[in-house]
Amino acid sequence: MLALYSETADVWSVQDMAIALDMPASTVYRIVRDLVKASFLEPATGARYRLGSAFPRYDRLARNTDPVVRAGSSLLHEIVLQARVPCVALLSRLCNDMVMCIDHEAAKNVEFKWSLFERGRPIPLTRGSTSKVILAQLPAQQRKKLLASGSGNGSAEAAQLSQKGDLFTFIRKQGYHISYGEIDPALIAIAAPISVPEMGLAASISLILEDKINNEDLERRLVLLLVSSASLLTEQLRRSEVTEIIGQSAAG
Repeated sequence: MLALYSETADVWSVQDMAIALDMPASTVYRIVRDLVKASFLEPATGARYRLGSAFPRYDRLARNTDPVVRAGSSLLHEIVLQARVPCVALLSRLCNDMVMCIDHEAAKNVEFKWSLFERGRPIPLTRGSTSKVILAQLPAQQRKKLLASGSGNGSAEAAQLSQKGDLFTFIRKQGYHISYGEIDPALIAIAAPISVPEMGLAASISLILEDKINNEDLERRLVLLLVSSASLLTEQLRRSEVTEIIGQSAAG
């Protein structure tokens, strides 16, 4: 039911929900009543309902407990400073069956617009280096299953990508990937993997910049910056996992 809400459909009546979901209005009303009690929905005008206060509360909790965000947010700031070009740095990770941006930071002099790279927005599985370096970390069967799911849209694009084992092998060996205009035509994305399977984490750190300012020397420098940053973040996450295990053992 909450999946009905979007930026263009931010208020719903019980009747409209019932029609959209093909459910009895009485059933929808009971669910809405429970969601209001839990603060996931709140009354709006005209007997309609909008998203409630639980979402910003849980978003804050997610920011404070997500291990990648906790370890990587300050690193994004340093990456943007060291890049020394107008760019956007972002952290993304596999969340169930989708890749989602979980944090980002833009340089102060960024003037270009980017479409999908902000916290909470799903990123296409089949396009862009941000998703592809994450897919490259996964076992082949898991990757194929993911691309065949609804998140892969069942499209020919997803089907073709699922067969490109050599591409993902190449990305794993190279340790980074660059995509040119795959999501926004005028932008390029450089991404490096953050893989900590013992924590169930498949993530990436990326830089988005305008293609018109790119050159071979800049690209090489940014690749080194991202790969070293991803390696540092991966090591920090592994150390935090070891520390937590030791703490749990001592407590037990």
